[in-house]
Amino acid sequence: MHSVVHDRKLSFHKAQRAYKKSTQNRANNHSGAHIPRALDGIRGLSFDTPPMVMHDKSMTTQALPPRGKGKPVAVVKQGSAAVPIYRGICRGMPRFTVAFYLNQQRRRLTFGSLDAAKEEARKAALNIQRGVSSDNDLRPQDREALRAVQHMLKPLGLPLVSVVEEYLQCRRKLGEVPLLMAVEDFVTRSRSYEAGITVPRVVDELLQLKKQDGVNEHYLKLLDGNLRQFAKSFPGEITKVTGAMIDGWLRRGAHSMVTRNNWLKRVKELFSFAKRRGYLPKGEATVAEALKRGKQADTDVGIFTPEQMEKLMRAATEDLIPVLAIGGFAGLRGAEIARLNWSAVDLGRKIIELRAGQAKTASRRIVPITDNLAGWLAKVERNGPVVPDDGVFLKARRLAKSLGIPWPHNALRHSYISYRIAVVQSAAQVALEAGNSPAIIFKHYRELVTKESADQWFGIMP
Repeated sequence: MHSVVHDRKLSFHKAQRAYKKSTQNRANNHSGAHIPRALDGIRGLSFDTPPMVMHDKSMTTQALPPRGKGKPVAVVKQGSAAVPIYRGICRGMPRFTVAFYLNQQRRRLTFGSLDAAKEEARKAALNIQRGVSSDNDLRPQDREALRAVQHMLKPLGLPLVSVVEEYLQCRRKLGEVPLLMAVEDFVTRSRSYEAGITVPRVVDELLQLKKQDGVNEHYLKLLDGNLRQFAKSFPGEITKVTGAMIDGWLRRGAHSMVTRNNWLKRVKELFSFAKRRGYLPKGEATVAEALKRGKQADTDVGIFTPEQMEKLMRAATEDLIPVLAIGGFAGLRGAEIARLNWSAVDLGRKIIELRAGQAKTASRRIVPITDNLAGWLAKVERNGPVVPDDGVFLKARRLAKSLGIPWPHNALRHSYISYRIAVVQSAAQVALEAGNSPAIIFKHYRELVTKESADQWFGIMP
């Protein structure tokens, strides 16, 4: 029995010497020889079994403290998450393996130093605790890039996913145009105007300027009414109003093309004013300027016959005579008559003087007083305004209706121009008297009535 024990001890010492010699040889020539098989049959011995790991340049040869078989050399904890670190030997060098589960798969990362392993274990435990472990699935350079991007976004408070989504949308819309170029162009353009100006504000400023410039009250009233409606429909920033929005506004309701064109003219004036004020980009056409006037169909000019006019004049009361006579025998517009004062009517010189603020064209105009007009005006009292109130015009229409006489649009003015051109035979002269263009006179009134009818018209006397 003693001999058997002695033999086993001798075999044990031989095996130890063989193992040390083999380890020394591997350290000298990096041969990577395996542990002698003689140790496999010796019961009660414990050796560190090196895991199969990749070579790492950060390996170290520092001495390691002994540990129990299968136990981690360290455990790094973050809250309830714990990541163990195991020690092993590879080619005679100590190795430290961090083991944890990622996406239901076991992961093993090996390092040459315990400090490096602890740092990686700390990161893994922290991410596991947060429930975000995908960061561990990145290569070291990718992880550093991700952290750098997150650091750049931190002052803006923007999540990385939102930034990437917005960038991709910009790229799709811009096509081949670089994003930075588009941004620089926008910044340059936006500096040429003051942003945030609303439509109601521009309307207020335009109307105030018109009042200061002394624009006639009738035009100012029309401008105020149209632009206030426009501002009510579009109370936001004027830069946000598009051509399609303006076109839709012009087409609301069953309005004539003449009315729509008049609205468009005033909206264009509003946008041009905003551009001059620096509320719209300079050097660019406004969205209103890009809209074209609608084509107005030619319509027949409606006039009164001499018989109808005489019937009206005979039935008119004293307050209606000035409106009917001046409109039919001098051709003034209804708005011009409404602004007219008797001081502008000179029966001695037989002229009516329309000042710039009273005429539609905002220019002074002299209108001759015919013999029959002078006769009718001599019958009425001539002090103050010619038309005391706007109800006179409605009263005149009611009179015509009661007499069974239809009242075409602008019938008094159209009648005067038609009969006057038949008398003087000069479109230029009638255009000057009526405050119109010769082209319009020639187009709509030439050969409309006969000379005999014209003589009968201007022969209607009180």
